[in-house]
Amino acid sequence: MKKRLTRSEEFEIMKLVLDKFLWLGFGIMVYGLYTMTVLADFTKGLWFLVGGALVLVLFLILIVKEYEIVK
Repeated sequence: MKKRLTRSEEFEIMKLVLDKFLWLGFGIMVYGLYTMTVLADFTKGLWFLVGGALVLVLFLILIVKEYEIVK
């Protein structure tokens, strides 16, 4: 038998997991910026920036799909 979570418990767990997506996307983008500026490899850095942005877009899609936005 599976344990059922309340809506608030489920939201707290999801915040913990999705926080990692934010850090991962941000870290990838920072590495891309570092590659572009310090290592002077513009195309490789740009690909890392795009990859980090895609991780953050995935984060956005998960939130919109999972939770109803109430105004």
